[in-house]
Amino acid sequence: MTKIRLKSEEDIAMLRISGGILARTLKSLAADAREGVTLAALDKKARAYIAAAGAVPTFLGYVPEGMEQPYPAAICASVNDTVVHGLPGNYALKEGDVLSIDLGVTYKGYVTDGATTVGIGSISKEAKALIAATKEALEKAIKACAPHGRMGDIGEAVEKTAKKAHFRVLQGLTGHGVGFELHEDPTVYNYGKQGEGMELVPGLVIAIEPMFSAGSPYVVHDPKDDSFATKDGSLSAHFEHTVAILEKGIEVLTK
Repeated sequence: MTKIRLKSEEDIAMLRISGGILARTLKSLAADAREGVTLAALDKKARAYIAAAGAVPTFLGYVPEGMEQPYPAAICASVNDTVVHGLPGNYALKEGDVLSIDLGVTYKGYVTDGATTVGIGSISKEAKALIAATKEALEKAIKACAPHGRMGDIGEAVEKTAKKAHFRVLQGLTGHGVGFELHEDPTVYNYGKQGEGMELVPGLVIAIEPMFSAGSPYVVHDPKDDSFATKDGSLSAHFEHTVAILEKGIEVLTK
């Protein structure tokens, strides 16, 4: 049974602070992601940056559903065919890599979630197009949000963008409600039909996160670390913002 936890104006004000910390952290990490830098170094910087802002990294110590061990890092760092939940180990970034950085921030109990994808050095035309299309899908999905609109409006915007760019929406991976916890209802699908699905009511806060593949739409799950990778080893990209539905419009809390 779906249980939606709406946020008050006071809650959204706190989430705005959390989202600002996240946005600044993610921008800093993206700027530091270059050839020779290890994923562990990016994770270390994220921890320091978030702590200095008086917040905590939401992912660190989080136990995903179905997993027994808590997540041991502040960020997810997913390279090339790894879509999400990549562990930031000692891998040193290489020229041509595609890196997705996913991050959660908790400020005084209020949680926001966001992600970006960057190319390392000179990347292929395919990689550039994939990153651009996935980013555009997030932008189009946000534009499709409106108070009293429908969840299907978001999914259709994402799906149309993928099809137009000749990329694939990765199946089984979705966005979600967020705010009081990292993962809340409702599920935010990356496909759908305009005018269908649950109503986007004021007070709803959701993490919208298109994930595209240059090849197969299917993923494989590694139960050892809970990571997901494209089934055929093709490149993937991931962008995410936390968005609040308000009485008179919407607000991107992690921009």
